[in-house]
Amino acid sequence: MESWEFGRTVHRWRDRVAPETVGVPVGRRRRASGLRREELAGLAGISADYLTRLEQGRATTPSAQVVEALARALRLSDAERDLLYRLAGHAAPGLDVVPSRLPPSVQRLLDRLAHTPVVVYDATWTLVHANAPYDALMGETTSWRGIERNAIWRNLAGPGTRTVHTGQEQADHEARLVADLRLTASRYPADRALRQLIAELTDSSPRFAELWDSDAPPPLPDPSRHKTIDHPAAGHITLDCDALIVAGDDLRIMVYTAEPGTQDAERLALAVVLGTQTLVE
Repeated sequence: MESWEFGRTVHRWRDRVAPETVGVPVGRRRRASGLRREELAGLAGISADYLTRLEQGRATTPSAQVVEALARALRLSDAERDLLYRLAGHAAPGLDVVPSRLPPSVQRLLDRLAHTPVVVYDATWTLVHANAPYDALMGETTSWRGIERNAIWRNLAGPGTRTVHTGQEQADHEARLVADLRLTASRYPADRALRQLIAELTDSSPRFAELWDSDAPPPLPDPSRHKTIDHPAAGHITLDCDALIVAGDDLRIMVYTAEPGTQDAERLALAVVLGTQTLVE
């Protein structure tokens, strides 16, 4: 299909999305009924300039990752998502590819957790969705591109996270992540993007290469659901971190909460208020 048809379709679907349904704050002076171009770009994790070129037909052959991100941000149905893939010149992902979509039922769940820090990863531990409270707590994610969105890379080769670990806890955490990726590779042997990710991780992290080739059994599951976050403004915040697995779509949902009435709950509320104010500015 011509690139202009892909762009025209994205533009049309952008116009129909009510900002409040995707967590975009609406001011009283707003004239546009749908999403602005920069808002969709932010939700999809791409630059506004690139989205402009896509919509105007000046950028061709968007990657499958970009198509998936746009489909997710636009809240497309399965049929619409498949159409967007075809317009971009891609086959819609099949059962042999790691799924990275948010089904409507999961999106409704996330909508009900709009004021709670929540992050969603696919089976490769690549970021699928992070809401505004999560960004406020853990640091802004919308500027991440490519392998920066992968939690294994961030822990083993990248800048790390705000989670506080002892040396042994960090080592065990890394081993669990790599062991889980090995299971994912066994489930999706035909996924070329997954093979490319493993190659990139191997090249960028000797620690990953060591763990990937190791015959040692992975550590037992983390016995504690408590995570301590070192927030730059609110200080150390100890939270419950519950991992929810969406088996049919192979997603990992991490939800961060604090016991009401505690100092940690007050610090979490402060972190979210400070962070979301910064994100809106």
